[in-house]
Order: sequence, then structure tokens, then C-alpha cells
Amino acid sequence: MIRSRMGLKLFASYFLVIAIGMGAIFVATRFTVPRSYQRHLFFMEQNAGAGNGFGMMGQGQGNGPGKGMMAQFYLDYQASFNESLIVAVAAATLVAMLASIIISRSIVAPIRSMTSASERIAEGRYDERVVLRGNDELTHLAKSFNQMAEQLEQVEAMRRQLIGDVAHELRTPLTAIKGSAEGLMDGVLPASDETYQQIHNEAERLSRLVDDLQELSRVESRAVQLDIRAVDSTSIIGTVAKRLQYQFDAKRVTLNADISHDPVFFLADEGRAIQILTNLIGNALQHTPENGTVTVSVSCDKNEARFTVRDSGEGIEPEHLARIFDRFYRVDKSRSRMRGGSGIGLTIAKHLVESQGGKIWAESAGENKGSAFTFTLPVA
Repeated sequence: MIRSRMGLKLFASYFLVIAIGMGAIFVATRFTVPRSYQRHLFFMEQNAGAGNGFGMMGQGQGNGPGKGMMAQFYLDYQASFNESLIVAVAAATLVAMLASIIISRSIVAPIRSMTSASERIAEGRYDERVVLRGNDELTHLAKSFNQMAEQLEQVEAMRRQLIGDVAHELRTPLTAIKGSAEGLMDGVLPASDETYQQIHNEAERLSRLVDDLQELSRVESRAVQLDIRAVDSTSIIGTVAKRLQYQFDAKRVTLNADISHDPVFFLADEGRAIQILTNLIGNALQHTPENGTVTVSVSCDKNEARFTVRDSGEGIEPEHLARIFDRFYRVDKSRSRMRGGSGIGLTIAKHLVESQGGKIWAESAGENKGSAFTFTLPVA
């Protein structure tokens, strides 16, 4: 029963401390009181012999009734001391009981509140919070509990949003494939290369989305294996530029590489660094109109290599900058994925940068004023 109740634990601890203290006092007095008493009697006899007014007591210590009287006096004194000790123990026990009840209630109440809240959270009610009172350790624990509950509520909201977003993103290509197939079966659409190419394109979009979702799941769970070593920034920028040059030429957008004469070496997984740059430059291309410009630059800032992808495209309103790296987030809600991509490329880039010890952020002067995506990685 004591182990299962904190109030009883507190009372037992208080009572144990009092019992040990009283026991120590009792044992000490049993050994020290007789000797102290004899020593004081000796001094009294010496003073009586010197004529200091203790003659009667000194005579009493000699023979007969005097000695018996002093012995009885000592027994009465010892009995009164034991009685006082018992009263002190009883009073201390009563005080310990009252203190344990008051203190245990102040401790147990917030714990019970957190217990009830945790049970409701386990049932799916993530809006539960604990009332904060005071500024002690239990209050800090309750504050941490509320922060945990808030994080769980946000995670649950993100989970629901992710399910809805994934369902929406999968429905679009599936609807196109289903419609084309039904049109072929009903004879509404001709069995031409153009029709089959359209079905293939939608299937390819679906495949890319599934691959991106799988990649996102891996990077968010930190299941990606990283081979961290010194990487030449000039080399990876040149690799990404060659890969995307055809797409830039097709859209008539200029890709510039502003690389310093001295190459910057940084610590990263080369393949993942290329993937980060590819996602950022590809995103800039999607949002830059014809005859626009995308510029990639790298510089060394203290102990960090800083990469910046700047475009002259649509720009981003300030209220959207904080959520631009969220999954499936779109500044223009009406934009289709044919033009806007899968919607998780920036999210993947963010997790890859942070998993390698870097930071990433976006800046923009506003709509139609271009934007800049910057990320840092440790210098080799």
C-alpha cells in the first residue's frame, strides 16, 4: 500500500526521519544523562564543602535517607524526561501527519491531473492540457507535458493533412488514366500514339510521386545512409547544371553559375548534395517565366559553405515563407501539379540539409520579385 501511494510514502518518510531522530536522542540521553547527573552532584558536593549553601544536599549524599532521597530524585527526573520525550514524539508524529497530508495533496493533485490528461490523449483527444500552478519542478513537468501534447496535436494534424494531400495527389493521375482507358474502351478516344503517350505520362507522374513519397519517408525517419566526406562545390554545381540544361533551354530560361575562382570544399554526402541542388534549381525553373534567369552561387562564410539559388520568377509572399518547406504546400492553391511538381521536393531538400548538419531558408521581396533559397553545410 505504501509503495502504491505517494501520500503514504511522504508520511512514512517524515515519520521515519522523526523516529530516527527521537531514537538517537533517546539512546544518547540514556548514556549521557546518568554521567551528567553524577558530575553535577559532584560539583554540588564540592560547593557544599566550600560553604556555598549546599550543606543539606551534601549531607544528604552521605548516609541513610539523604542518599535514598537523591536516588528517588534521579528516578523521578528520568521518568519526567521519558514522559517529555514521549509527548514530543507524539506531537512530532501529529505534525508529520498533517504536513504529509498537505504536502502530498499539493504534489499528488498535479500528478493525477497529468495522469487523467495522458489517458484522454491516449484516447485521441490531443487538445487536452494541464493547468499550470506555481513555479516548482512539478509545474515545469506540467509545462513539458503540455508542450508534448501540443506537439502530438500538431503531428496528428500533419498526419491527417498528409493523408488528404496524398489522396488528392494520387487521385489526379489515376483519374486521367481511368478516363483515358474508359475513352478507349468506349471508342470515344482513338487508339493512337498520342492517347497512349498521355496515359504513359500520367503513369510516369504517378510513379514519380510514389518515389518522392518513399524518399520523403526515408529522409524524415533519418533512414538515409550518408557518406560524409570533402566535396568540391564547383564539381557538384557543374554536374547539376549539365543535368538540367536541356530543361532550361526548352523553357528559354538562363542558368548562371556564379562560382568563385577558389573552389569551396564542404563536408557532405556528394550524391545528396547534388539532389539538394537539383531540387532547388528545378523548383526555381518551375517558377521562373520565359526569358528569366536562375543564378547559382557559392561562398564561404566562417565555417560554412553557403549555396544560394536565386531566380527572377514569381516570388513568394512573406506569409508563405514560413511554410514553403512543408509537404505539398503550394503558394498558389489553384496551380496544378503538371506545373508545380510533386510538392515535396523542397521538404526532401530541407531534411537532407539538416541531416548533414546544415540549415536552409527562403527569402523573397514579394510577388513577382523573385526568390532565393539558401542552404549551408560545414566547410571541410
